[in-house]
Amino acid sequence: MGYVGIDLGTSAVKISYIDEEARILLSITKDYPICYPEEGWAEQNPEDWWDAIRQGMQEIVDAEVFTGLDAIGFGGQMHGLVALDVRGEVIRPAILWNDTRTAKETAILNTELGKEVLLKETGNIAYAGFTAPKLLWMRTHEPERFAKIEHILLPKDYILYRLSGEFSTDYSDASGTLLLNVAQRKWSKRMCDFCGVRPSQLPTLHESGDCVGKLRDEWCTLWGLDKAPDIVAGAGDNAAAAVSVGVVEEGDCNISLGTSGTIFMPTNRFLQDEHASLHAFADAAGKFHLMGCTLSAASCYKWWMGNVLQRPENTSLSTEESVRHHPLYFMPYLMGERSPLNDEDVRAGFLGLSSRSNWEQMIYAIYEGVAFSLRDCMAVAKNMGVTVNKASIVGGGAQSRIWCQMIANVLQIPIAKPAGECGPGYGAALLAMAHKKGRSVREVAKQYATFEEIFTPQPEEIPYYEEKYRKFSQLYPLLKDFYKGL
Repeated sequence: MGYVGIDLGTSAVKISYIDEEARILLSITKDYPICYPEEGWAEQNPEDWWDAIRQGMQEIVDAEVFTGLDAIGFGGQMHGLVALDVRGEVIRPAILWNDTRTAKETAILNTELGKEVLLKETGNIAYAGFTAPKLLWMRTHEPERFAKIEHILLPKDYILYRLSGEFSTDYSDASGTLLLNVAQRKWSKRMCDFCGVRPSQLPTLHESGDCVGKLRDEWCTLWGLDKAPDIVAGAGDNAAAAVSVGVVEEGDCNISLGTSGTIFMPTNRFLQDEHASLHAFADAAGKFHLMGCTLSAASCYKWWMGNVLQRPENTSLSTEESVRHHPLYFMPYLMGERSPLNDEDVRAGFLGLSSRSNWEQMIYAIYEGVAFSLRDCMAVAKNMGVTVNKASIVGGGAQSRIWCQMIANVLQIPIAKPAGECGPGYGAALLAMAHKKGRSVREVAKQYATFEEIFTPQPEEIPYYEEKYRKFSQLYPLLKDFYKGL
């Protein structure tokens, strides 16, 4: 028998099929479009998600490696708003996590309701990407559609509904709605009242490894399944990805160097930063996590190589000390910054340039700037009593051994690069396996996490990075007023 993990990403769905030993037998990826109807808007048609998954699942069950299906788990893009009417039909295109139309509604939440109330009720402050501001926007700008809402779902949970008929979500994904009291693991009545939402419109809350139903008979018949597999709640993309690399205990950490950069740190208890510098969410293993998000990570490198230098991204770099050790600094804030600055006005920039500066030194400066922003996030967690002992690293930026080693030196912890495939889809499949085998998510995640290379801090390099980080930390306080209204 086997298990399926469905990762509903922003541009594509990835369906992973694993066997009883957690080996990936097959992965299917299906793309779908994103619509940008107005400046700053980002929407998708949930029917496009469903069509892609239906096709992908058919390919899974038709494959020679397919031997049966015990359970299906889910991971996927967070924060999106999927509104359904009383018949369970989609009212409007889904508003995605990267949609920025809700600047006014976000400000209303942070000022009229107030950050103190938000932190007390949800553990987080409002961001334009979260679900609650989207509901406020819809209530103001589309009141007729808003009045028709009977069910409010997150993207992955819409797929769960189509497969099982259940209206369900998990705590990790619900944490990003700004409607969940994360500490108490229940919907916040005060937030619901402020947004004009009835608790009955919200999905039932579950742990990520809970079984919430069975695959509907019509899909079992279509896919030729003799027995209906269990449907497991799943997790938000970062929480599911953390399961895929065994990051489920306090002291662990997962770093993602994608377009944006995230640093995911599990905690044994609910912790909250008074300045909301880090997100305080539930995890997929029954506890909590702190997460920092730097909005521009590998995208900084891609921007520099493509937009500016117009060189191939796989260009090799010199490792000469005169190139590695340089006087340049890069503030990696191409899109403003979320964690820990919470400053949408700040922008990127090089400092320390001279006539002797060269393009390779500037790439090293970009690598350093992103590493320093990750350390900024880790410093907040450390001040809250969380000690990180080691980290895994994933994403496109993790393909650079130079960058991985640099992050190990900057954070002064071992950095492990996973072996083989990992990510939300694999993590979702492990959640399905944990449920079916009656094992804890922690146990399964730890058992199947494997790594191909470990980068350990280099003692001879640490003084250089300590001094560079000390000076880097002075830049934002000096320049933040300059960027206001720029």
